[in-house]
Amino acid sequence: MKNFKIIFTLVLVLVCGFNSVDAKVKEDNTYKLQYLNIDWWKKYNDDILLDYLNKAFVNNQDLKISALKTKQAQEIVKQSFADQLPQIGFYGDLFRDFQSSDVKLGNVVINDYKQSNFVLPLTMTYEIDIWGENYLKTKSLKKQVEIMKQDERATYISLTSALASQYFNLIKLDKLIKNQEQLLKLQKQIVEMTETKYKNGLCSLTELLMEKQVLTEFEETLDLYRNHQKTIERQLIVLVGDRNLVDIKRNDYKTLSMPEIPENISAEVIQNRPDLLKTENYIQKIGIDVKTARRDLLPKFILYGQAGFNAYSFTNIFGSHTFKALGGIAPSFDIFTGGLKMSRLRYSKLEYEKAQQTYEKTILTSIQEVNDSLYTANTSKKNYNSSLERYNLEKDKYSLMLRKHVIGALSELDRLKAEEALILSERDEASNKINYIISTINIYKSVGGVDYMKFAESI
Repeated sequence: MKNFKIIFTLVLVLVCGFNSVDAKVKEDNTYKLQYLNIDWWKKYNDDILLDYLNKAFVNNQDLKISALKTKQAQEIVKQSFADQLPQIGFYGDLFRDFQSSDVKLGNVVINDYKQSNFVLPLTMTYEIDIWGENYLKTKSLKKQVEIMKQDERATYISLTSALASQYFNLIKLDKLIKNQEQLLKLQKQIVEMTETKYKNGLCSLTELLMEKQVLTEFEETLDLYRNHQKTIERQLIVLVGDRNLVDIKRNDYKTLSMPEIPENISAEVIQNRPDLLKTENYIQKIGIDVKTARRDLLPKFILYGQAGFNAYSFTNIFGSHTFKALGGIAPSFDIFTGGLKMSRLRYSKLEYEKAQQTYEKTILTSIQEVNDSLYTANTSKKNYNSSLERYNLEKDKYSLMLRKHVIGALSELDRLKAEEALILSERDEASNKINYIISTINIYKSVGGVDYMKFAESI
């Protein structure tokens, strides 16, 4: 009995102190780095972009929120798993009966009395999971964790794509502003020369007014570019998640690499999309919930027990005659619940059908988005090639006009207009190059954040 007392005391201390133990688990960020997919972003040959993506990985609040949601779902799984285990608790009781009236137990009379009672039991309850209902509940919640992970992955894909797109838009605006400033400077010279021509009677008033109108349009466009530039800079600060970021660095558009675009992409690529994987996991989860709802109609069996001490004097509480133990099985079955459980079962079945329809719709939407992004990208590619060809032709034309200008066969005013045409074609080439690059990002996003060239098909 002495050994039992020691063992009981140790168990009591362990049970009471169990909840205060906080196991420290090292956080695994491997899957998050896979979501970031730095290897893909290296294709654009921009170290500054990679630096911003790494900063967003550490600082961005949306990424942190999505990670916390995943952790919360994992904790809910642990809570559900705890329901599959026996529950042991200590429910001590200390009470005293003061002066009481006579108590009659049949013919036996207990005169008025007063006494203390000390009860120190360990109580255990355990639902015998005969039908596997509790196991299925935990399994369903594990599927919910997978759903949350796909939501987290979707957040990574969306945020990194938005950050990269805005970064490249900022590079485009740098070039557009530079070109617009050159155009504005040239147009001012053209207006001055046209005014001189008008004063000398060599051109009409209409021609002068048209040149001044072009000047005001150039000024207006420059203001719009600068305003848009400031807006994107502020958006980048939010995407990076660093309020102290002031100087937003970026490279020149000429240093950027342009990833390839396939003629066609295999339909298998949509299997990587987080929304499709999410709906697959949701169908599996609801299928488990249907099984759980069916098994909830069956009876339950609760195993219970108590072991401890019951004494009327604290000094004698651990005496051999004070030990008390009991145990048993309590079956339970809901005979009438007003149709509640059947309603839950029917609801789960309807939810399963709805999930299947959502899955079919997600497949169609995924294929549409991939095809749309691929078509847009191929159009951007054609536009870039055309603008590049036009820019090269404009450079050749400008070289010829410079030669004419040197020998006096071309006026300075005509040379300025030729230079304007060259700058305009350069602006189109730079703009279409960035549009091409952003279109590759849209493909990357539509295929679920993977290298789409691995799924390329030739027509």
